Amino acid sequence: MRTILGLIITLALVSCGGKTARHPIDGDSIAFKYATLPSIVEYDEFTVVTLQNPWKDGKALHTYVLVPRDAQLPVHLPSGTVIRTPLQRAVVFTTVHSSLLMDLGCQNQIAGVADLKYIKIPWIHEQVAKRKIVDCGDGMSPVVEKIIDLHPDAILLSPFENSGGYGRLEEIEIPLVECAEYMEVSPLARAEWMRFYGLLFGCREKADSLFAVVDKNYNELKDRAAKAGPGRSVMMDKQVGNVWYVPGGRSTMGQMIRDAHGVYPWADDEHSGSLSLPFETVLEKANDAMVWLYRYDSEQPMTREQLLAENEGYAQFRAFRSGELYGCNVRTSLFYEESPFHPDRLLSDFIQITHPNILLPRPCRYYKKLSE
Repeated sequence: MRTILGLIITLALVSCGGKTARHPIDGDSIAFKYATLPSIVEYDEFTVVTLQNPWKDGKALHTYVLVPRDAQLPVHLPSGTVIRTPLQRAVVFTTVHSSLLMDLGCQNQIAGVADLKYIKIPWIHEQVAKRKIVDCGDGMSPVVEKIIDLHPDAILLSPFENSGGYGRLEEIEIPLVECAEYMEVSPLARAEWMRFYGLLFGCREKADSLFAVVDKNYNELKDRAAKAGPGRSVMMDKQVGNVWYVPGGRSTMGQMIRDAHGVYPWADDEHSGSLSLPFETVLEKANDAMVWLYRYDSEQPMTREQLLAENEGYAQFRAFRSGELYGCNVRTSLFYEESPFHPDRLLSDFIQITHPNILLPRPCRYYKKLSE
C-alpha cells in the first residue's frame, strides 16, 4: 500500500510540473446586483475575475488574476492573465473609460490613449499637449512601439464579436483588459462594471459609492415615472444611408424608454442591439409616435429644415409635423462619455420628454428640442 501511495503522489507531482497544484476553495465572492458577465472571487493573496463571453453561452471571455502590487507574487496561481494592482500606468482605448477614470479620480494613472480625436475631455488633450499622456494612434491600428515604450500595466479596450483578435497587441505581453460592459442586458448592469474597474485602479470604495448613487438615482426616477403612468410614444434616431437603425426592445436604450414609461413601437422586440430597418418599415410602425428623439454630430444645433433636407420623407411623421423633435448633438454633449456609467442622467432626459408634466430639478442634459 505504501508503494502504491508513493507512486500516486509521484505521478501527481509530475503531472503538475513538479509543483503541488493548489485549488483555493476559501474565496469570498463579490456579489453584483445587476451585472451578469463578471464574477469576482477574493482569496487571501489574489483576486480572480472571470468575464463571461457575451457571444458564447457558457464560455469565458477572459480570466484575470489580480495580485496586489506591494505583495510577493504567489508561487501557485490559478490560470489566467496576471495583473498587478492597482494599475499605475494604463493605456485606455475609449473615451467612455477615460471619462470614468476622471470620475474615480484616477486620471493620473492614464499613461496613454488611443483614438484621441474621439476623446472629448479637455484635461486629456492638455496632458497630451504637455507630453504627460501619449497619443498611441488609431484604436484599430495603434502604434505598438509607443505602447511598449510606456511600459503600461494594462491596456483597456473593447472586444467585438468575430473581431479576429487584437493583432500585435497580443504579442507584447501587456495584459489586455476586455471592457465588455456594453454587452450587458440593462443600463444598471452596464454601469455596475465600474466596480470592477475600481478594483483594477485601487479605488474600490469610491467606485462602489459612485455606483450606489447611480443606482439610487436611477430607481427613484424610474419609480416616479411609474407613478405617472404611460407617457408619450417615442420614435428613435434617424436614417443613415439606406438603413434606419432603431434600438431593439431589449437594448439599453429600449429598456430606458420602458423605465421612463414611454411608449416604444419596438418594446416587444427581443433584440439587445439595434435593428437595421428600411424607411418604409419605420414609417409604418412609428408614424404616429408623439415625440422623436435622435442623435446627430454637428458643430451647430440642427434645425427642422436641415432635418428635412436630409430626407423629405421625415415630413410624414406625426412628431415632425407637430415639432416634437429632440436632438442629441454627440459632438457638443458628453452623451457617449457619461451615459454608459451614469444612465440616471439619460433616464432623466427621457422622463422629461415623455412626461412633460413631471418637473425634475435639472433640465435635459443631452436631448434639446429643435428650433424652427
